[in-house]
Amino acid sequence: MAEPTTEEAHALKPALGSMTLLVAAVIVHDRETDRVVLLQRGPGAKFARGMWDLPVGKSDPGEPIIETAVRELREETGLVVDPQSLRLAHVIHGAFGVEAPNGFLTVVFVAHDWTGELLNGEPSKHAQVCWVDVKEIPQEFVPTTASALNRYLHGGPQVTLDGWS
Repeated sequence: MAEPTTEEAHALKPALGSMTLLVAAVIVHDRETDRVVLLQRGPGAKFARGMWDLPVGKSDPGEPIIETAVRELREETGLVVDPQSLRLAHVIHGAFGVEAPNGFLTVVFVAHDWTGELLNGEPSKHAQVCWVDVKEIPQEFVPTTASALNRYLHGGPQVTLDGWS
């Protein structure tokens, strides 16, 4: 993380109370079988209980977004990706969220190469983690990440705005 110069540190006040939450999501797409990794949010999830989603999670303070994507994917699914192999797929800009009263920005990456065996790394949050055929994506899906996945699969616009008038 870049440290501010002494002059910048004195000139800038922290804006943490007004910051937009930064989030990373990963579409793991097995092109040979045309399947993607999805997780179903469990009863312990903070929002969207029972709904399907991409592997997704919040960035830690000072953490580059690509590192967030790699970390969250590994924690939630057991899959490991090379940060250099991730490609930008979509951006979601939400006006507000459950833990983001000042909005959120989700950067959605796609991975076509990974190592590891798929597992449910956070069973207290997720009912299941599995491979799903792209022709059988569940309807009960978190709307913003469903939009990102659909637009990735069908070549639509690469930005989703949610909750903006």
